[in-house]
Amino acid sequence: MREELLPAISVGSKPVSASEFERFREEIGTAILIRRTEQRLLQLFSEGLLFGTVHTSIGQEFVGVAIARALDKQDSIFSNHRGHGHYLARFGDVDGLIAEVMGKSTGVCAGRGGSQHLQRDSYYSNGIQGGIVPVTAGLALAHKLNKSNGIAVVFMGDGTLGQGAVYETMNIASKWLLPMLFVCENNFFAQSTSQLETLAGDICARAEAFGIETIHQNTWQWPELLEATEQCVQKIRTTSRPMFARIDTFRLMAHSKGDDNRPEEFVNKYQTLDPLAQLEQTFGDHPAWMEMIREIDDQIERAVAAAKSAPFGRISVAKQVASTGELKWEKRSFTQDRIVTLVNHGLRTAMNRDPNIVLIGEDIESPYGGAFKCTRDLSTEFPGRVINTPISELSIVGIGNGLALNGKVPVVEIMFGDFMTLVMDQWVNHASKFQFMFNDKVRMPVVIRTPMGGKRGYASTHSQSLEKHFLGLPGTQVFCLHHRMSPALFYENLLASLDLPTLVIENKLLYGTFADDSDPAGFAVVHCGDLVGATTKLKPLAAADLTIVALGGMSMDAEAAVHRLFEEEEIVAELILPSRLYPFDIAPVLESVASTGKLLTVEEGLGFASLSAEIIAQVSEHGLSVKCRRVCSAPVPIPASRPLEAECLPGCDHIVSAAISLMESRVSVG
Repeated sequence: MREELLPAISVGSKPVSASEFERFREEIGTAILIRRTEQRLLQLFSEGLLFGTVHTSIGQEFVGVAIARALDKQDSIFSNHRGHGHYLARFGDVDGLIAEVMGKSTGVCAGRGGSQHLQRDSYYSNGIQGGIVPVTAGLALAHKLNKSNGIAVVFMGDGTLGQGAVYETMNIASKWLLPMLFVCENNFFAQSTSQLETLAGDICARAEAFGIETIHQNTWQWPELLEATEQCVQKIRTTSRPMFARIDTFRLMAHSKGDDNRPEEFVNKYQTLDPLAQLEQTFGDHPAWMEMIREIDDQIERAVAAAKSAPFGRISVAKQVASTGELKWEKRSFTQDRIVTLVNHGLRTAMNRDPNIVLIGEDIESPYGGAFKCTRDLSTEFPGRVINTPISELSIVGIGNGLALNGKVPVVEIMFGDFMTLVMDQWVNHASKFQFMFNDKVRMPVVIRTPMGGKRGYASTHSQSLEKHFLGLPGTQVFCLHHRMSPALFYENLLASLDLPTLVIENKLLYGTFADDSDPAGFAVVHCGDLVGATTKLKPLAAADLTIVALGGMSMDAEAAVHRLFEEEEIVAELILPSRLYPFDIAPVLESVASTGKLLTVEEGLGFASLSAEIIAQVSEHGLSVKCRRVCSAPVPIPASRPLEAECLPGCDHIVSAAISLMESRVSVG
């Protein structure tokens, strides 16, 4: 590494007196426990007894010690990939940590999470840089809404300062006056790269730009650090304002295991300045020090022995949603009204019933009530529970995740489904993972609502149907609304039973149409399944010639096509409208195609690797010989021109043409 890329770290420290040693004996003991536990983990790794990797905090111990010492029981912590020290400082749980990193059932998360994913009480960790910061803001918001006097702390390294989620969250935390502490463990290197190569400007100035008060301490002068962090935490608790703590420190070991390319002489300089090395040099012959080391080592070895003898953790894979036996179809009646009105009614009813439901999103408060008016008047009726946010999709979904962890039921509105690409990290690496990797000790009742679909001339970035990119993720569920169901009943029942991260796809064109439970001539509208994940069927009174499965906003076009086929072509089609896209219940489709032998799937998104493809694959896997065809959008970005848009996006004409072609086709699957 070039010398000019090495940071110049100015450190001044003073020897610790005997009286200070006695005064801070517990804190010193915790720091030693962290150090020697992590050294033992490195040995276990070299022996092949650990899985994955190990990121140690050797050299940084007093950061976790200082923060944990200042916190109360109700406070929340979100740690990162280098979180062993934070966890041990909070709980002293050597047994749970070592067993977890060894993948054993006695680990704090039964071996599911491992080194980077720890959870106990109100402590959480995740290995995704930056993404944990908005989740922590959600925990802080829950404390504020609950008036619990609790605060939330997030640990991050200086490398994380390159993540945009950090600054989105700083803005929100400052504007909303969240009781939150940002702790930046500034060890001057991200992984192997000096911050002189990657970090512009001053660290504290970044937080100060958002009106967040900062403190600047270091681990070499750890008694001052202990006092300063305690004062900082008390100030946050008193003022309910966020603060930012830059704590300079130095990671003495490699980023993980042994991958260290920092100059040896540079690292050696800080080995000599290491607080624990200096304490040992001063007090190493003191009986109290030697007794402390013996007790800690004995504790660690007992934990290692217990973990070695414990069985590995086990998992049971939940079966996908699938109806069994004969399907029970029934007529259901509901209030007919515009879909946008029924969405609003459903949210209102649920919020009246459950005070933990919180709505957050861009422009959702009155008088605007959201881009499509789904939240009209709700902020007036439920003050403090319907909250406008900045244009920060990643962070507001992260805040929703944090709210869910802390017992709230957040409903996050993303103004356009196209913007869901910005929240992918929170959906994939946070919401979907927490419940499993934390050994089912947490619930994640978070809902994301968003409109998708085109045919309004909004062009390429405001017209897409991207739902396929959010399907198939274990631990989540995805729904879509259509015009033959009641959004009011759907949301009332969903929010009453919610236990999983849930994405609900609404459709822009459907908002202004009426939900309809009436039977058209020649058909009966019937439903199968519960009010949340029901499948609806437009069942012809005559024997059906083919099965059409239409998703979401295509329900209107598909029903129009069914009537045209019946009236103009004498083709009788049975229309199936699923509301649950994932996990998908294939049983209603199998029942229908077993009779018709022909399957036409219709969705507005792109066809490659789509839900249509998955449905056809599942039909084939069940051994049915079925003629199949898909109707999807053209493989081009969506144009603004209405005539061009009509060519690219599927409509009634496309469905009718495909159905006729399918009836004439001899191509089969199975």
